[in-house]
Amino acid sequence: MALDFSYILIIDISPLLAKSDDPKMAQDPEVLDVVAQLDKACTQAGFFYVKGHGIPDTLLKGVRDITRTFFELPYEEKAKIKMTPANGFRGYEKMGENLTEGTPDMHEAIDCYREVTKGMYGDLGKVMEGCNQWPQNPPKFNLVMEEYIGLCKDLARKIMRGIALALGGSPYEFEGDRAGDPFWVMRIIGYPGVSTVNDIGCGAHTDYGLLTLLNQDDDINALQVKNLSGEWISASPVPGSFVCNIGDMLKIYSNGLYESTLHRVINNSAKYRVSIVFFYETNFDAVVEPLDTYKTRTNGDKRSERAVYGEHLVRKVLTNFVEE
Repeated sequence: MALDFSYILIIDISPLLAKSDDPKMAQDPEVLDVVAQLDKACTQAGFFYVKGHGIPDTLLKGVRDITRTFFELPYEEKAKIKMTPANGFRGYEKMGENLTEGTPDMHEAIDCYREVTKGMYGDLGKVMEGCNQWPQNPPKFNLVMEEYIGLCKDLARKIMRGIALALGGSPYEFEGDRAGDPFWVMRIIGYPGVSTVNDIGCGAHTDYGLLTLLNQDDDINALQVKNLSGEWISASPVPGSFVCNIGDMLKIYSNGLYESTLHRVINNSAKYRVSIVFFYETNFDAVVEPLDTYKTRTNGDKRSERAVYGEHLVRKVLTNFVEE
């Protein structure tokens, strides 16, 4: 369970990235220092910032800028890529269409998933079959986002190698049958300012998978994380960084040592806020249960918890949207 943290750690992960493909990375003192910081952050809060991640600031800002341009378009233009169940719940959702625990969220979004061809995951993946819907306006939207997705996948894989070491395993615990062929989700989100609506942009929730990378506007405080005492701690923007948090599947893999912490979004600024949220997940059909490492074995008696990621995702997706 997350502790009574009052701040969120900022971790320079550049030493981890420099050695992430080195079989001897676990013997490097600088890598082990990053691993210790990841362990502390995941144990205390389930949230942390990363800097030194290698993705250019120009691209971080570029994906936000092109997103803002899209959301400024008339509804009729945005609705050309309207989300429907027929395309695996991919596409544009208008304000209030997304639900958290049955309550409409005050944001608009484009939802994207790893594309799933017919029969790719059998009956388990049928709901998620489809291709992403990218707008034609603004131009090159898909090219910018696809470059960004590729970099986020690679970054998340390398951070997960550090987290694997933090849990007492090998760097490759989350590859192969667990996340060697990872599913991914990306939500491209716009939150109106208080001059438009004064409500919860996204209600309190946990994330579903392994690791989330959030790229948020630099000048608006909106993301809040709940500590054990019930206080909402602000995850204020740190320019050039990602806010990272762990999801439900990593909570299970860690045998509850790492918490998938509740968080919400309330935009109290008059400015429109953009955030790009990339979710790095397990293999879609992965059977998720606690790792067999010394840290997970010594963390109480919760080892019976188990889930199939694809089932978990589909169950959430089917309750996330207003029916029309």
